[in-house]
Amino acid sequence: MKVSATDKALALIEAIKKQHGQNLLFHQSGGCCDGSAPMCYPANEYLIGQDDIQIGTIGGVPFYISESQHNAWKDTDLIIDVIDGMGGMFSLDNGTGKRFLTRSEVCMPATKKLH
Repeated sequence: MKVSATDKALALIEAIKKQHGQNLLFHQSGGCCDGSAPMCYPANEYLIGQDDIQIGTIGGVPFYISESQHNAWKDTDLIIDVIDGMGGMFSLDNGTGKRFLTRSEVCMPATKKLH
């Protein structure tokens, strides 16, 4: 599993950094109030849980996902994109007229060779 970002997502990350500072993090929401959206927070305002796993960085910002989601999506690469709309209630993309969106690409797991 890896995470990457489109040019649109990288541009929005840079705009958010200019407004909110460089110390940010992403967490892939698991549902409930904000659906399954990638959420961007000030790093000092979000407590990473003991079951959260950092799967990479996008735009120099660490990207976390819960262990249970990681296990469910372990053979999937996440591509963070941006579309028009309202961001998650507490995510820093809210109010920009744009929102982060997770797209996915299923990867074929490595298989063992039989002799």
